[in-house]
Amino acid sequence: MKSRIVVAMSGGVDSSTVAAMLKNKGHEVIGITMQLWDYGESSGGCCSADEVRDARNVARQIGIPHYVANYMEPFKKRVVSDFIDNYRSGQTPVPCTLCNQFMKFDLLLRRARELGADALATGHYARVENGSGGRALFKGVDNRKDQTYFLFTLKQPELEQLMFPLGESTKTEVREKARTFGLDVAEKPESMGVCFLTGGDYRNFLRSKTGGDLPPEGDMVDTGGNKVGGHTGIHSYTVGQRKGLGIRTTDSESSPTYVVKVDAEKNRVVVGKERDLYSRGLVAEGLSWVRDAPPGGSRVCAKIRHRHREEDAVIEISGGSATVKFADPQRAVTPGQAVVFYNKGEVLGGGWIKKALPV
Repeated sequence: MKSRIVVAMSGGVDSSTVAAMLKNKGHEVIGITMQLWDYGESSGGCCSADEVRDARNVARQIGIPHYVANYMEPFKKRVVSDFIDNYRSGQTPVPCTLCNQFMKFDLLLRRARELGADALATGHYARVENGSGGRALFKGVDNRKDQTYFLFTLKQPELEQLMFPLGESTKTEVREKARTFGLDVAEKPESMGVCFLTGGDYRNFLRSKTGGDLPPEGDMVDTGGNKVGGHTGIHSYTVGQRKGLGIRTTDSESSPTYVVKVDAEKNRVVVGKERDLYSRGLVAEGLSWVRDAPPGGSRVCAKIRHRHREEDAVIEISGGSATVKFADPQRAVTPGQAVVFYNKGEVLGGGWIKKALPV
């Protein structure tokens, strides 16, 4: 059946290929690019002037209408403010998850409904399948490109109107499809990193956006609480960090030193050795479930970072929080990051890491 479908077009090869695929199948396709950040003279990230131009050119190539939706103010409030607040509190944020949750699958999905669209399609590598308990979200077949870690906040109402046409494809296959359609962006390199950090260093971004109103300097201590140096503000450190510590430890070990904890309450950074980075579990809050929450004591696969391998774990849920116990201790469990739960490739849901449980 032919449908009216809005495609979120970022200007990259993935979303451009989605638009061409759907147009080729005879659907009425409308391309929309979200304007989220003012990049000024910079070539910028995923919604810069260059990206908008590329999206518009692709829309012209394949013969579909293209619009730009200005969501800069809600992006600042929902995503950028959270990014700043997390670093101020000693946590490490995941802005891509919030961008998906509030920008694409709230504001843009609403815009698609206003346009009378039957669905919103994106270039995410993920799959949606019908099940007995509703719509289920699964990992994309290309494990290297799977993006479901950033999609754990999706629920049934959104999944009813979402399409991920690339979920069954590999990146190599997508580029080949783009070449077949003759798209100008077929060989375009992928954009990496946080889209609004055009300068590269998030610390400079924090200073510029807060006027320097950031956490003060404090003590750097070892795992025994002994002072080994000073830090320049807890916002400048994250769990697992090795470089830029500026200290020399006095122990007999010559192995590297890492940040093992950022203690916002005491305004200190705790450092230790590789072994001190490992945690037996974590506590997560702000839980979100694609369908129903799993029963207590369920065995799941837990993923604590986008590039992290899923690990066997047991989950216990109490109120709005979950305690996760890993089968094997995990390295650098980081507050502020997301933990996402899977079962045989299906995304069950996830939450935000509040604290790590020491070995």
